[in-house]
Amino acid sequence: MALAAQSRDNHLTLRRVERQHRLIELLGAAREPVPSADVARRLGVGLRTVERDLARLREAGLPIESVSGARGGSRLPRSTRPLPVPLTFEEIAGLIASLVALGPTATPSSDSAMRALLRSIAA
Repeated sequence: MALAAQSRDNHLTLRRVERQHRLIELLGAAREPVPSADVARRLGVGLRTVERDLARLREAGLPIESVSGARGGSRLPRSTRPLPVPLTFEEIAGLIASLVALGPTATPSSDSAMRALLRSIAA
């Protein structure tokens, strides 16, 4: 693969990861199901892109629910008190590397997560 094509593919992958991050946050913050057309408008992408992202996230194990009807859309059940996530040093290192690839300040939550992960290994 030519260097320019590989660079373009990497850029598109990072954009998709950032978009999917924002999609998860959007669904997690919504009290009601969010129609895919609203998600597309908020993320600045097409409806088909949203549907592909939702499918990928479901395949990865995210419990995204589809609600049919006039007030339908997608929703992500969210615990008001998420459970602690005990991680090994190696798992933390993997998350840090992933955030670095994405851009550790791409979103406020990725910035916050990066700072929390770094604190956990520097303690």
